[in-house]
Amino acid sequence: MTGGLKGLLLLSLCLVVWTVPIDRNQDPPHEERAEENADTGLYYDRYLREVIEVLETDPHFREKLQTANTDDIKNGRLSKELDLVGHHVRTRLDELKRQEVSRLRMLLKAKLDSTNAQIVQMDHISLLKQFEHLDPHNQNTFEAKDLELLIVTATKDLENYDAERHEEFKRYEMLKEHERREYLKSLDQEKRENEEKRIEELKEKHRQHPKVNAPRGSVTGGLERDRWSISSRSTGKMNLIAFSHLDTNGDSVLDEQELEALFTKELEKVYDPKNEEDDMMEMEEERLRMREHVIQNVDLNRDRLVSLEEFLKSMEKKEFNNPKEWETLDDTKPVYTEEELQRFEAELRDREVELGRRAEKLRQEQELLKERSKALEAQKREYQQAVMEMSQKQKEQQALRFETLVFATLQIFFMHQELVTLQRERKNLNRII
Repeated sequence: MTGGLKGLLLLSLCLVVWTVPIDRNQDPPHEERAEENADTGLYYDRYLREVIEVLETDPHFREKLQTANTDDIKNGRLSKELDLVGHHVRTRLDELKRQEVSRLRMLLKAKLDSTNAQIVQMDHISLLKQFEHLDPHNQNTFEAKDLELLIVTATKDLENYDAERHEEFKRYEMLKEHERREYLKSLDQEKRENEEKRIEELKEKHRQHPKVNAPRGSVTGGLERDRWSISSRSTGKMNLIAFSHLDTNGDSVLDEQELEALFTKELEKVYDPKNEEDDMMEMEEERLRMREHVIQNVDLNRDRLVSLEEFLKSMEKKEFNNPKEWETLDDTKPVYTEEELQRFEAELRDREVELGRRAEKLRQEQELLKERSKALEAQKREYQQAVMEMSQKQKEQQALRFETLVFATLQIFFMHQELVTLQRERKNLNRII
């Protein structure tokens, strides 16, 4: 499976992007590299990737994909070509959709079970409408509309992905601050003062880091120049070699993962997982901020990729020869305000109350189940006792019937003997007379 074809479709869809490779025989060949399957973060990531992998196997769709432009892919117009793919491809796509529908049904059922929702009859179509990446009205076959919905929805979701990551980091920071304050409240004055002093010392130690080079509008901002021999006097050939080194998967563009990898060496000046004062979650936020800075200043066509042309233009900017120091999170304003923190803490309190209510409800239900279990156990014992008594009565009745039968048989036998005796005596009497 080629990374280029998959990338052209994922180009507008996800943070892991490739394009159709350009023939560059004049450049040194790249070593074979394992294709990275970084997760897009979408809850339907696996479904998205499997659909693309299946479509790659069809020669007709592959050819159309190579000639399609980014807008056609983003807008889902490529989906009309689905009617022309091979039967085995359509069959496999149908199977993938049925698996996805089944997975979503299981998710919905688990969600309903967790919320104790009482539904007499589940309307799967209505429930599936909340998932926009497939057609809920047709749950058995994969049609052109499914491909269009998948592409358009993934494009929209991924455009909001960075904002969601920033929001997640903000909530992480607020939770960390909330826990710090709560912990300090639990200490006496002396211990609290010592802990506050220790925290300030860690913060100051974290601030004392070497200078971090800013991306400064150039995709090589996070690199050491001497490593690639890049300077303001670099020739075009040297620039091509530099780009070739950065383009680790050889697809003729720098995707977002390749860009973020450039910043690792700079970020390692600030963050070390072995140090107590360094928070690796902050490191990932810094990496995201750096990548966004580069994309904003270098990615001219806003396709979330840096082409060779964009790369060369970025190296002509004056910012490249006049680098600035990157302002880390320590140098910028807090990612949240005090008002946002107060609202967040109010949410935590509300959630704690709700969890307490649910816990109490579960406790009551557990007690009720225990009582029912005891009642059932008592009923079981009563039933067993009744069965034993009934069995005993049946045995007694059978014995009584047997005794009655024996007694009646003996009576009949003795009556018969008496009758025989009387008949014999009568005959003897008749002879005498």
